[in-house]
Amino acid sequence: MLRIANCSRGRPKTKIKATWAPWTAPRLARASGYGAGVVAPGWCAHVWDTRERDRAAEWLAKATRVLRDRGHFVSTASVIEAQRLGTALAALRGRPAPGFAELREAAIACLCNGERAMWDDISAELLIGAGVGAIPATTPLAPLLEDLQRQQKATRLKPEALDRPLTLDLRSESGLMRSTLLHRLNALDVPWGRLTDAGRSRGTFRENWQLRWEPEFAVRLVENLLHGSTIAEAAGGRLIEAMSKEAELAPLATLVRNAMIADLSRATAFGIAALETKAALTSDGQSLLGALPPMADILRYGEARAGTVEHLAALMPRIVVQAALALPYAARNLDGPAAARLRGALLAADAAIQLAQIEPEIVASWRDALSALLNDDQATRLIAGTAARLLYEAELLTADHAADLLTRMLSPGTPVAEAAGFFEGFFEGAGQRLIHDATLRGAVDAWLMTLDEDAFTASLPLFRRVFSALDRAERRRLMDALFARSTDAAKGYRLLAGAGEIWPAHQARVLELLTSGAAR
Repeated sequence: MLRIANCSRGRPKTKIKATWAPWTAPRLARASGYGAGVVAPGWCAHVWDTRERDRAAEWLAKATRVLRDRGHFVSTASVIEAQRLGTALAALRGRPAPGFAELREAAIACLCNGERAMWDDISAELLIGAGVGAIPATTPLAPLLEDLQRQQKATRLKPEALDRPLTLDLRSESGLMRSTLLHRLNALDVPWGRLTDAGRSRGTFRENWQLRWEPEFAVRLVENLLHGSTIAEAAGGRLIEAMSKEAELAPLATLVRNAMIADLSRATAFGIAALETKAALTSDGQSLLGALPPMADILRYGEARAGTVEHLAALMPRIVVQAALALPYAARNLDGPAAARLRGALLAADAAIQLAQIEPEIVASWRDALSALLNDDQATRLIAGTAARLLYEAELLTADHAADLLTRMLSPGTPVAEAAGFFEGFFEGAGQRLIHDATLRGAVDAWLMTLDEDAFTASLPLFRRVFSALDRAERRRLMDALFARSTDAAKGYRLLAGAGEIWPAHQARVLELLTSGAAR
């Protein structure tokens, strides 16, 4: 103590502010690694709460309620028998009243039908619980913790220590408020809520979250005080700091998206300006392609959230043009891992361009870049095959032209590795088209027949990847089509001459009947 006093003598005084972090029941359990923890915090809390009441009856009633909430049928008679069994077990063991062990065995026998698995299903909720401690109102709190408590009350979100699902409708004011709070906390590295369908819910009006509060989240909030005194200010300041340090275009676009969905206008404006500057200075094709998917998500999110995306709507077409100019050079002479990364970025970028619905002339420049890969001898065959697939799906490459291209790329004069790369790029994830397109199927079959035994064996892993997406029925249909076997699906049908000219009039008549029937 004397040494500490001597060290502090003469130093300037600094005001400090201390507060408490709320406890959670799972962290009080010994299983969490807390040395002074107890085996069952939930049971200990129940013993304290029922010290003057019927402890056994209330514990069994609680177990019954949890079982019923999980969908199990538990009758009142079973609860009565469980209490009698617990009392009898305590008497046999010479105890004045049933304790935890007796009630557990009675619950398994009478409430769980003797199945230990049913008890294991509810034991965590009963024995540990989801309680979170409360800090007295008179205790001084850090500004961010005070702001969090205010917003928790405003959004009616209660912190709990167990996983709880939450579905939000962004069209409602309460749903949008809750979503905004959770996204801002994620920007502060406080993942109270985690999106369970982040890949499917983008741009829609619904979000599915999984909530779970951890004690260290309070400490993380205090650490973010240097970015601002409110959650909105701190989240915006932290994102701006991350944007200013980000050197890559794709992660920067992701940060801008995070700022927009968290309704942080200052950070969004800063990020869009940084995107414009960095995009003007970037010529790397991989970075330009990687920036397009998050930008398309931002444009889609404008439908469900308030925010200005006019600058981004003008910026994305410019990046598409830059990516189209850089793509032929980025696709040349790549090794396996680099080609796989570029292929993934290429597929994601093409989907983003379709999603953003940009101007037709911009899309045409992108398609021209894909077409240029088909005639470039230096282009990596995996990328060229992917480009051919995208053009074929966009109906810019006819079936006959695609078959001729496959015949040329898969010809015996082409090295097996290059032919396999083009085959993988064209068909991986889209092998179903071989069922319906006889021309493409014939080109692939002819290439396979030209492979010698060693080349065919070396390519088997590739074939497995390509055709693994087909289920059993689709594989059967492919074999039937390959060997020209008839199937039961065509029974009762026959081809009509001139059906193409007859069908429009028939379709108009069917629609007329449906419309008149609906009107009546």
